[in-house]
Amino acid sequence: MTVPPEGLPLAAEFPDASREQWRRLVEGVLSKSGTQVIAGSPAEDTLATALQDGLRARPLYTAEDASAACEAGYPGFPPFVRGGRPQGSAVSGWDVRQRHADPDPARAAEAVLADLEHGGSSLWLTLGEAGLPIEALPTVLTDVYLDLAAVVLDAGPQTKAAAEQFFAVLAERAVPNEAATGNLGADPLGLLARTGDDSGTTALLAEAAELAGRCARDYPGLRALSVDALPYHEAGASPAQELGAALATGVAYLRALTAAGLSVDEAAGQLEFRFAATEDQFLTIAKFRAARRLWSRVTEVSGAAPAAGAQRQHAVTSEVMMSVRDPWVNMLRTTVATLAAGVGGADAVTVLPFDSALGLPDAFARRIARNTQAILLEESHLGKVIDPAGGSWYVEQLTEELAQAAWSWFQQLEATGGQRTALTSGLVGETLAATWAERSARLAKRREPITGVSEFPNLGEQRLVREPAPAPLGGGLPRVRRAEAFEALRDRSDAQLAATGARPRLFLAAIGPAAAHTARATFAANLFQAGGIETVLAADLDPAALAKEFTASGAAVACLCSSDKLYAEHAEAVAAALKAAGATRVLLAGRPGEQREAYQRAGVDEFVHAGGDAVAVLTSLLDQIGVAR
Repeated sequence: MTVPPEGLPLAAEFPDASREQWRRLVEGVLSKSGTQVIAGSPAEDTLATALQDGLRARPLYTAEDASAACEAGYPGFPPFVRGGRPQGSAVSGWDVRQRHADPDPARAAEAVLADLEHGGSSLWLTLGEAGLPIEALPTVLTDVYLDLAAVVLDAGPQTKAAAEQFFAVLAERAVPNEAATGNLGADPLGLLARTGDDSGTTALLAEAAELAGRCARDYPGLRALSVDALPYHEAGASPAQELGAALATGVAYLRALTAAGLSVDEAAGQLEFRFAATEDQFLTIAKFRAARRLWSRVTEVSGAAPAAGAQRQHAVTSEVMMSVRDPWVNMLRTTVATLAAGVGGADAVTVLPFDSALGLPDAFARRIARNTQAILLEESHLGKVIDPAGGSWYVEQLTEELAQAAWSWFQQLEATGGQRTALTSGLVGETLAATWAERSARLAKRREPITGVSEFPNLGEQRLVREPAPAPLGGGLPRVRRAEAFEALRDRSDAQLAATGARPRLFLAAIGPAAAHTARATFAANLFQAGGIETVLAADLDPAALAKEFTASGAAVACLCSSDKLYAEHAEAVAAALKAAGATRVLLAGRPGEQREAYQRAGVDEFVHAGGDAVAVLTSLLDQIGVAR
C-alpha cells in the first residue's frame, strides 16, 4: 500500500475557487429561480438569515471571516472564549446537575438518590415556597455523600435560612470544610427580577456578602452567589439581552462583595453564572463562549488576576422552548440544547425533564433527562474534545458579534445606574417586552416553527397529566413560552370537544387531481390543525360535487386547495358553490396575485399562505365557528 505524502491536498489538481466566483454562480442560480436579489449587495445578503439582536447568519463563511478566532486565545487562558479550564471537560465531562422542586421530602429524597446513582453528579434544590420546605433539607440529603456531590441551593428570599440549614447538615455529618462544594444560591437581583419587590434587596445584598465572606474564609469549594440569567431569558430576552443582564448583575455583585471587604479575586470566585441553553445550537454555543469573554474583560478592568476571570457556568435547558402539547418532542429539543451547552463549554448542565411544563416530572421523565447527558458524555464522548466548535469560522464570528451586542446592552444598563436601577425603573421589563413582541409575531407567522404545535400537530394525542408543581416566584418579569398562543387555541378546541363530542371542523375543497392539490392541502391541514380545527378533505373538479361534500362534512367553513393554474380555471365557481351551500366563510390556500378581486367577488373571504399570521387566522376561525374563548 502506497502512503500518500504528508500534507498532500486532496484537490491539488483543481484551481482554488474564490469567494467572488462563488457569488457569481449563486447569483446566477438565484436569478434563474426568480429570487429577488438585493440590489447592490452580494449573494450572501439575499440568502442570509436574520437572527435576534441584529445578527445575521450568512450562507458562507471562509478564512476571510476568521478575524475573531485570532482573539479567542487558548482554553483555560484569558479571554477564556475557548473554555474556563485548559483541559475543558476532557477529564470527567461536565457536571450533570439535575433540579428537584418536589415539596414532598420523601419523594424528593428518593428522586435525588435515583439521579446520583444513575449518572447525576450534583444537585440543584429549589427550596421555600417554590419547592422543598427548608426544614426538610436534612431529610433530602440523608443518604447523599456531601463530600462527593455538589449541592446548589435556590431558596429566593430565604437564602440565608437555607444556607444555615446546609451548614448545620455539613457540621452534623462531619464533612470537612474543604470537601463541601456547590453554591448557596444567593441572588438578590435575580429575586428582584422574579418578584418585582425591591424592598428587601439591600438587606439581601448584605446577607449575600456575609455568606460570600464565610465561604471564602471557611469553605474554599463552596460559592455563595448565583448570577441567574434565567429570569430574563424566561421573560423573552434575546441572547444578547440575557448576557448583558447577567454581566450587569455580576458587576453589581463584585461591587457589593468588594465593598464588604473581599478582594476582587475572592469576589469573582464566589459567583456562578446560570444561562439558558436553547434548541438553536449555534446561538447557544456562541452564547456560552461570548459570556466567558465578556466576564474576562470585566474582571480584567476590575483588577483581578488573570486566572480569576474564568467564569463558572451552569447551563439549563430552556423553559421557553418547552411545549405542553406533544411534550415528547421536548426530548429532542433538550438533546440539542444539551449538546450545544456542552460544546459551548458549560461547566454544569441541567436538563429539564420533557414533562416539566406540565407539573412535577415523573420518574421516567427524570430518567430520560439524565440519560440525555449520559449518552452525550459516555457514548458520544462529547466531553473528550476541548472546544469542539473552536476554529469554526461561523461560530467564531457569531461569538464575536454576539459579544459586541451583549456589551452594548450591558453599557445601557450601567448607564442607567446598574442592574438594580434598570429593573426598578422598568427599563429591563419594557425592553424585554418589546423583544418578546417581535418574536411573538414571528412565532404567530410560523417563521419560527414549533414542531408538534405550530407544525405537524397531533389532534389525537393523549394528554399527559402530572401533579401540579409548586408555583414559582412571581410578580416581576413575566414568564413566557413559545407555544402558548397555539396551545391556547388547542385548549379552546379541547373544550369544544368535551362539551359537544366534536372538534371544530373545516372542509378542504381540493380542486383537481392529487398532483395539483396535495401541496396546498397539506399546508392548509397543518395550519388549521395547529389551532385544533379538524379538517375533512374532498377532491373534485365539479363545483356541485364539492358543494355536496361540504354539506355532508358538517363543517361551516371551507378552504380551497389547488394549483394556481386550476385556481384560475375553477376557483371562482367552487367558491360560489360553497357559499351557496351555506359556507359562512371561504378561504383559499395560496397567494391570489392579480386574481384577488375576482376571487373575492366569487365568495373567497380570506387568503392563507406561508408567512401569514396563523394565530390571527385561527383565532378568527374559531370565533366564526362559534368556539368559546
